[in-house]
Amino acid sequence: MGLSCLPVEVEVDINKGQTNFGIIGLTDTSIQEAKDRIHSAIKNSGYKFPFNFRILINLAPANLNKEGSAYDLPMAVGIVMASIGSEKNISDTLMIGELALDGSLRPVNGILPIALFAKEKNIKNLIVPLENADEAVLIEGVCVLPAKNLKEVAQHILDESLIAPYTKTPETANEEIFSLDMSQVKGQEFTKRALEIAASGGHNILLSGPPGSGKTLLARTLPTILPPLIEKEILEITKIYSIAGLLRGGLIKKRPFRSPHHSISNVALVGGGKYPRPGEISLAHRGVLFLDEFPEFSRSVLEALRQPLEDGTISISRARGSLQFPAQFILVASQNPCPCGYASDPDQFCNCSASTLLKYQKKISGPILDRIDLHVEVPRLKFEKLSSNESGELSSDIRKRVESARKIQATRFSNLNIITNAEMGNNEIKKFCQLNSESINLLGEAVEKMHLSARAYNRILKISRTIADLAGEQNISLNHLAEALQFRVKTQ
Repeated sequence: MGLSCLPVEVEVDINKGQTNFGIIGLTDTSIQEAKDRIHSAIKNSGYKFPFNFRILINLAPANLNKEGSAYDLPMAVGIVMASIGSEKNISDTLMIGELALDGSLRPVNGILPIALFAKEKNIKNLIVPLENADEAVLIEGVCVLPAKNLKEVAQHILDESLIAPYTKTPETANEEIFSLDMSQVKGQEFTKRALEIAASGGHNILLSGPPGSGKTLLARTLPTILPPLIEKEILEITKIYSIAGLLRGGLIKKRPFRSPHHSISNVALVGGGKYPRPGEISLAHRGVLFLDEFPEFSRSVLEALRQPLEDGTISISRARGSLQFPAQFILVASQNPCPCGYASDPDQFCNCSASTLLKYQKKISGPILDRIDLHVEVPRLKFEKLSSNESGELSSDIRKRVESARKIQATRFSNLNIITNAEMGNNEIKKFCQLNSESINLLGEAVEKMHLSARAYNRILKISRTIADLAGEQNISLNHLAEALQFRVKTQ
């Protein structure tokens, strides 16, 4: 259910009477189709299927919707045990897996959160398909029993041939290698500074400029200056990818970078479906969501970003229930200032009419722009900059400053359930973003002249706090606030 797990108890009853095979407990079509898979798997595993008997399987609790093929294994094991009259107590065992017709086990999604659930509930044994064992063993303190087929599981349960616990030698984490680097970007020091602030505090950023100014390259270099994932973040991301069926190998130790095309649908972006699955914004959790050509996304898709940008979570409500997925990402959006792209270029003529320009600008609503912390104009580079052989600052050097700022935030929020300055609520802002009288006067003038909203006011304070952290200073000073104000646009 979302990123959490609920236990399902499989009850099997076999009695003489009218021949019937029924599965009850709010099951979907895939579970009802399991009858034929179970029948063939039991027969091809060398066990007798109880013909001419009434077989009833109940998946409890009965009021919980259930879907998928992961219940195949426990249902088949229940039938085998019931047909031979076994009274073995297996309440200390959790099992999951899809059956093939020959009795072999196929992998299923969501093993990592299931293993975490087994650990939290002190369940002794976790039986999983062999291909899922590498994922399950990532959680320490759980006895993972990998099985190739139904026969191995049945023999283990009946103490005929025990499955050896799965062990894997932990891999040494290698330093992440990036194909891009900030030093490859010519000029654009102001934008690089904005990206450094965004990476340090987890702030959203909008890059606006003419075609070819380097917006896409700058956005793609942002992951190169982000700090390594901490243990909490690693587990959060890996759980999401496990449920989405995108986990390949071990724990995910690289920050996600998601760049969906502008033709993406609402469901693909925020998640959903009959049985909700994570969307792009959840797959970008603790990483970067890059939306290139921002105004080209449909209005409904952009408006769907409101809640996750504000709360860091996305709520998906369907007839079968409501789920929440985490969505604490850094949004990097890029756009041209107009359809032709040259409205902000002093050296290029813009051929867009006033009505065309207005229509283009209205594609992005005020509430969405208000939720973006840093607004940056990316100018077209002059020939002197493009032809220069001078290299910019290395990403590794910028990352050191970002990591220092993140360490300050880790200490500040050690007793809170937040990681970055961007996640601060009103109480945290009041406590950690106090200003002196001079700064208060400047901010008051800015609010009046720039017509800033209450949300923009709070976001400026958060950015000021991040800039002070980059400077290694405990208090927000006037120059920190002044720099933060450079990244807000004046509302009309």
